[in-house]
Amino acid sequence: MTSIIFNPRERTRFLKFAVVGVIGAVVDFGTFNLLSGIFLVKPVIASMISFSAAIVSNFLWNRYWTYPDSRSKSITRQLIEFSIISIVGLGIRTPLFAFLEKILPSYFASLAFMKYIPFTPIFWGHNIALAIAVIVVMFWNFFINRYLTYNDVK
Repeated sequence: MTSIIFNPRERTRFLKFAVVGVIGAVVDFGTFNLLSGIFLVKPVIASMISFSAAIVSNFLWNRYWTYPDSRSKSITRQLIEFSIISIVGLGIRTPLFAFLEKILPSYFASLAFMKYIPFTPIFWGHNIALAIAVIVVMFWNFFINRYLTYNDVK
């Protein structure tokens, strides 16, 4: 963590990783809402599919933009490492999302001001649950990928 604060190169990588994360979140949330809202896929399944789409996006952006100097490992090896770390992240994310998506819609439905804001309590509950899960897994992904997948970068 201190290397991010004191090392300008690491700070730039972290900021790029964060931008990639935002792009991944757009892919994740967009896919999730398309699947659950339009195609009526169950929320937990939609969350798993949207996570997978975001991982592919994140890997490509990180490989070619965040860590372009990470080339001592083959793309196949990095993709495998990235995927394993992401699967562990999915293992963290899925039960967390499943738990939160059961309680947050009811919580939002109980708020009096909900009738004055756009979208349903279910929409807000699912998306806040997904946001919490995404943030938790983002920290896991950054630190583990930095020190395992992209450990060949000085």
